[in-house]
Amino acid sequence: MTTEPIALRKLPYDHVALVLQGGGALGSYQAGVFEGLAEAAILPSWVAGISIGAINSALIAGNAPERRVERLREFWQTVCTPAFGAPSAEWLQTTAEQVGGPLRLAFNAMEASRAMLEGQHGFFVPRLTPPWWPHRPFGEMSWYDVSPLKSTLERLVDFDRINAGEMRVTVSAVNVRTGNFERFDNTRGAWKGRLRAEHFMASGALPPGFPAVEIDGESYWDGGLVSNTPLAEVLAETPRLDTLAFQVDLWSAQGPLPANLYDIEERQKDIRFSSRTRAVTDMLAREQKLRSLLRGVLAKVPPEAREGCEWCEEAAAEACDRKLNIVQLIYRDKEWDGLSKDYEFGPLTMREHWASGLDDVRRTLAHADWLNPPTPKAAVVTHDVHRDNGAGASRRHRR
Repeated sequence: MTTEPIALRKLPYDHVALVLQGGGALGSYQAGVFEGLAEAAILPSWVAGISIGAINSALIAGNAPERRVERLREFWQTVCTPAFGAPSAEWLQTTAEQVGGPLRLAFNAMEASRAMLEGQHGFFVPRLTPPWWPHRPFGEMSWYDVSPLKSTLERLVDFDRINAGEMRVTVSAVNVRTGNFERFDNTRGAWKGRLRAEHFMASGALPPGFPAVEIDGESYWDGGLVSNTPLAEVLAETPRLDTLAFQVDLWSAQGPLPANLYDIEERQKDIRFSSRTRAVTDMLAREQKLRSLLRGVLAKVPPEAREGCEWCEEAAAEACDRKLNIVQLIYRDKEWDGLSKDYEFGPLTMREHWASGLDDVRRTLAHADWLNPPTPKAAVVTHDVHRDNGAGASRRHRR
């Protein structure tokens, strides 16, 4: 167990943000990414998550820096165990890993079936009666009971630490009654200093599997129903400050043409939950370019002409020359992944997802220059080690 304080790496940004997308069992990839960042002494000042990304956010922000990886590992090792019965035998896991091919696909299908029938230890269990059982309260209308997750979070997460605001935390959910996107933030707004396990569970309450979570008289569902990534929220924050954002996605918008109906279902799920990260990035880059141009134009307006001009005042409020560096880490499907990849919690798969995240972030950080702020001629720069058929590339968005 590591107990020595971590010496943080100084980076030339006002914010270092870790942005975590939703994706169920794929979330151990995010844990691997965080281990790689901690290994490089890069610790975020702000973590924002949705769904499983919100759960990982709680585990990160709710523990001392030297214990965060340990707590993430404890969580994932807990929830990859079936709620009832023993995990698959080690010899079977080893055989499936070594043989691969159809055997691995069958093994993963078995693990996913166990998750559906048995639930996962410390996470969710099947309800004894179906959701349509008469007189059932709205908060129990789901296939699974997630009260074990509440106990797990309260055991592994120090919510007083989160609410103290050492690290900014933002997780999002959807108000069932209004349909509005709700941000639960430990340092801003109505929820400042008031976050507890329910806020993080609400962000991952995907119906009809999981029930809505009631908080202060309102019911909330998974934030991924509106947007599965909080990147736009982080970069739209005011005041507009120089930001390095590690965007960790669990679904890839790019993929092969499906070969059968099962592949079609998987592909549509990828597209639906990917939230078009690169499209969002391009939109934000164009917006920042326009803000920079606006600032340059305003600099040409004489001070006496700007005084008392409402248009100039509004333009000044929108103009800025901040620098954005977005480092994208996007999970890439393995040949044995399939339609059930977001609810296949087997220990073998969990370890492989984690290792993929760790490998991807190590390869990314090997490009030391990728952590540098954009040059004066660029408003936004993005990096992705998988871009261009895996060769790795960066994109600079010129003013």
